[in-house]
Amino acid sequence: MNRFEAAVRARGMTVFAHIDHAAGAVAAGLALRPTDLLVFGNARGGTPLMQSSQAIGIDLPLKALVWSDANGDTWLSYNDPAWLAARHGLGNEADAAVHALSMALDALARAATA
Repeated sequence: MNRFEAAVRARGMTVFAHIDHAAGAVAAGLALRPTDLLVFGNARGGTPLMQSSQAIGIDLPLKALVWSDANGDTWLSYNDPAWLAARHGLGNEADAAVHALSMALDALARAATA
């Protein structure tokens, strides 16, 4: 998550929240493997999608989850912007913004996992 967050910040995006779910579990007296959520983005990327359908704001800003499975392997997960666009019924007018977000997420993931 540290590499992913650094990549987000290096690209000039805003980090709105970094949530350590495992720490929250410990505080509640429960066990959870490492599980971190980063909420991030910028208005230039997300606003065109919300101009097409404000309801997509429930899924924005973007989120990425870094988590460890039972084997100790670490995973990076996020919702594909094309899936979000389809979920909210965005039209072709959002295609350029969806593509740009998809490319940005791919670049962030590659930077964090390289």
